[in-house]
Amino acid sequence: MLSERQLNILHMLVKIYTETGVPVSSKTLMNHGINASSATIRNDLAKLEEFELIQKMHSSSGRVPSIKGYRFYVDHLMTPVEMTNHEVIKIRQMLNQRYNATNEIIEQSAKILSDLTSYTAFSLGPEVKERKLTGFRIVPLNRNQLIAIIVTDQGYVESQVFSIPNDISSEDIERMIRIINDRLVGENLLTVYHKLRTEIPLVLQKYFSNSSNVLYLFEEVFNQAFDDQIYISGGMNLLNSEVLTDVAEFKSIYSLISDSDKLTEILLPDTTGIDIKIGDEIENELLLNMSLITASYEVPEHGKGVIALLGPTSMSYSKLLGLVNVFKDELSGHLDSYYRSLESPLEK
Repeated sequence: MLSERQLNILHMLVKIYTETGVPVSSKTLMNHGINASSATIRNDLAKLEEFELIQKMHSSSGRVPSIKGYRFYVDHLMTPVEMTNHEVIKIRQMLNQRYNATNEIIEQSAKILSDLTSYTAFSLGPEVKERKLTGFRIVPLNRNQLIAIIVTDQGYVESQVFSIPNDISSEDIERMIRIINDRLVGENLLTVYHKLRTEIPLVLQKYFSNSSNVLYLFEEVFNQAFDDQIYISGGMNLLNSEVLTDVAEFKSIYSLISDSDKLTEILLPDTTGIDIKIGDEIENELLLNMSLITASYEVPEHGKGVIALLGPTSMSYSKLLGLVNVFKDELSGHLDSYYRSLESPLEK
């Protein structure tokens, strides 16, 4: 059981250290308003160290929070710093650009969040299962390659270049495109995904003896449309983190955040709202000295998305929590407005 003064000391110690990065001494705590003698504060620091909430980096240095101390602070002592009206307006202005597709908004949101914090930011867009296919076409690039383009009713565009198999003529491909468009345009992507594996192969087999190769390539395009679109910004900011001690460690973490499957597992929050994972709570040995703040948001009728920040355990949790809380709401509102503009072209 900690006394009120010990709780105040821990709160102040975490606040000072996350703002300055300098180990905190008893004298520093006195100068920041802890109303007690230096000897009393030292005794309280010893008690906090005994509870493994703080630790000494060197015998003569001040104390720094431990992973356990950060967790206690976040759970029991932290109060989010409210953003000013000026800061909120700045976020709105940064988001308020001209976009041609929703994935451009998601991508830009990661860049803005990284720029605002100097940490590595991630942005995952709303679920796509209810999006409807409005177009599927091909554009010849040369004799051997085509680009396949998917367009949905909510401004999402996916394209992929593929090589034409030798046993498939351009006339065959055009015929396949017509068949696919006749049966899939207007369907939601979940239905499209299902029909590509059930109905469409049977239809194509009636018309072509060599349809499997091209159908496989078309499936790959639709797989891309179903993949979670995770956008990353500020990956190089990891180099500025004091927790990375060598290039090999940086390369390992950079490789991790470039793996969309592993990244999705890490980023999906355990709860709705805002979730803060510290150290081993992230459940990845490469991130033991880092913290991850994830925030889910919802766009009415269009699904849920996630934004996240990855940085050192010494990040300023109270400031970042306030920022992320505002940012997720602004992003949700901006996406909602964009979707409405697509549904009502006259409002543009």
